[in-house]
Amino acid sequence: MPYLSRIRINPLRAQSRRLLASPHVLHGAVQGGFPGPPGAERTLWRLDADDPHRPHVYVLSRSRPDWTHIVESAGWPGASGEHAAVRDYGPLLKRLAEGQEYAFRLTANPVRNTADPEFLTPSQARKLARAPEGARTRGFRVAHRTAQAQLGWFLDHADRWGFAVSGSRTDVAAPGLAESSEGVDDGRQGGGPQEVRITARRRHSFSKGEGGRRVTFNSVTFEGRLRIRDVQVFSTTLLAGVGPAKAYGCGLLTVAPIRQE
Repeated sequence: MPYLSRIRINPLRAQSRRLLASPHVLHGAVQGGFPGPPGAERTLWRLDADDPHRPHVYVLSRSRPDWTHIVESAGWPGASGEHAAVRDYGPLLKRLAEGQEYAFRLTANPVRNTADPEFLTPSQARKLARAPEGARTRGFRVAHRTAQAQLGWFLDHADRWGFAVSGSRTDVAAPGLAESSEGVDDGRQGGGPQEVRITARRRHSFSKGEGGRRVTFNSVTFEGRLRIRDVQVFSTTLLAGVGPAKAYGCGLLTVAPIRQE
């Protein structure tokens, strides 16, 4: 039975600053919410820090967690309110139906595979140097670096994730709304602007422990409205996540009812 958690973080505490600064440290704290050996529980998580005074961590897990260690070290353990909300995710999954629309948020790591990257990382250069002359090497995973390419990656993958991005409710595309591209169904006759925007972009680089290997990736946060096209595929997307770097806060897609204006 899956559970979705929301954990409030107090940004003024020393441990909070460590969590907010490093996806590696925050990943360890998330894994600490479950009994058993590290890595036994596969989770999806996301840090929402668009309000720097009230950041939240969202975690999707298969078993029910205990977030006491985070609340006591990085929250407000003595204050009023619900500091770590844990909800059964099953009722949402049962309500999903084709054609429903939801507001969404996703932080992801947009990448592509190519056999001829424009820029080689040190590890990619070493891999090519070790390959026998004339041998065919596997493609390299490279990041989409521009906002346009990242938004294109999201729109190109929406269908295989079981949804379409809803058409914009404005007659003229507002700032941040993407224009429909060929092959992308936005739900409007003849295409048009779609309601999706990038709200955050960040490059992460850190070492896995003292002297550990260097990890570098880009995270991009997308927000907007979607319409479910395939319930089974969409449910799998919610539970399994999308893209790489899931251990470091990427891949969790969350949805919420659209507020009626």
